[in-house]
Amino acid sequence: MTQDYLTVSQLTTYVKRKFDQDPYLERIFVKGEISNYNPHRRNAHQYFSIKDKGAKLSVVLFQREAKKLSVELEDGMSVLAVGRLSVFEKNGTYQLYADHIEPEGLGQLYAAYEKTKKKLTEEGWFDQDRKQPLVRFPKKIAVVTSPSGAVIRDIETTIARRFPIAELTVFPTLVQGDKAADAIVNSIKKADKEGVYDTIIVARGGGSFEDLFPFNEERVALTIAQAKTPIISSVGHETDTTLADLAADVRAATPTAAAEIAVPVLTEELGKIDLARQRLFQAMQTLMKRERERVNQLSNSYIFRQPNRLYDGFSQNLDQLTEQLIRATDQRVQEQKQKTALIMQQLQAFHPNTLIRQAKIDTERLEKQLLTLSGNAVKQEAKRLDYLIQSLDYLSPLKVLGRGYAITRKEEAIVSSISQVDKEDEIDIRVADGSIAAKVTGTKKSDLRK
Repeated sequence: MTQDYLTVSQLTTYVKRKFDQDPYLERIFVKGEISNYNPHRRNAHQYFSIKDKGAKLSVVLFQREAKKLSVELEDGMSVLAVGRLSVFEKNGTYQLYADHIEPEGLGQLYAAYEKTKKKLTEEGWFDQDRKQPLVRFPKKIAVVTSPSGAVIRDIETTIARRFPIAELTVFPTLVQGDKAADAIVNSIKKADKEGVYDTIIVARGGGSFEDLFPFNEERVALTIAQAKTPIISSVGHETDTTLADLAADVRAATPTAAAEIAVPVLTEELGKIDLARQRLFQAMQTLMKRERERVNQLSNSYIFRQPNRLYDGFSQNLDQLTEQLIRATDQRVQEQKQKTALIMQQLQAFHPNTLIRQAKIDTERLEKQLLTLSGNAVKQEAKRLDYLIQSLDYLSPLKVLGRGYAITRKEEAIVSSISQVDKEDEIDIRVADGSIAAKVTGTKKSDLRK
């Protein structure tokens, strides 16, 4: 059945999907030897192979990644490649899409570079606020570089052409090899310690990453960052960025650019001075002309021709102010007189004699009120007292005794029940006009309701 067969495109698409979905193929690390590399396609997509004794792998290096290479690739170079593995459907071949390629022997150097860069960045040695401004018109410039080669010639030629009055001192220094880092540190410290240089240029020509590595040493970067003299760094090509470049106050793309940054163009500066002198002269002439016209104008003014007119306005103003002062003073005096009269009236109302007379009148009135109220109160209380006496009289036991009742006592206790006495007890019977001494001969219980 034909429906059981896949087309080549369908099969290739399926295989590609398998490659793309495999997490182990998203980022792989491959090492091998470069073959079929075309160095003339530096600024274009690169298609070559990485091989070993047993196999060969197609590699694609797109232009954006190719521009990031810090070294020149060549056939036969052992490299470390990082990228993803996928299938190119048109040819049905699998290939490595490289993100990064570096020579195998430089792997440790790159790791050391990244480690040192991270450390110094975290410590703040590359911060912009640590950078020193360059001296605009340096008198003395120190150059730390190799005494031979194009670098020093470019710097000397550029400074001589642009600013010949600057004095250039070369500190011969090794810039490549195992002893280069110490030589660079010693030269920078020596130039900085002398304290007579306005600018220090640290320069080296292009080279491989390994050749430039002395400028990535931590002691070199720290020496540059800690120097008191402003430092311009120009190490390698424009695409190379060393730790010395990051630590320097200013980075230049080339030694020539470093010299151009270090000094201005003398002829241009002299031209600026001449132009400033001309502008200053013209400005002074204009100012003197304007001031001379102003002096002439003032000399012809009426103040100098008729000085008395200068005081006419002041005299008239003085007269008006004097009249205003007199009127204001008179008005103020009248207001004070009115206030004084009002205060005198208020004081008269509170005079001691007036207060005493009023107090006497109030006292007499209050005495009369007191006598009237006291008399009324006495009469009222006398009536109340009579009422209470009459009420007490009505309630008096003597009144009850007068109606034939008696009070019986036994040893000062009032007898109100037959149970309180026994036969032969002596009792005292109180009547209206006296007391009767008696002895109990017997008791008889009676019902009071009958």
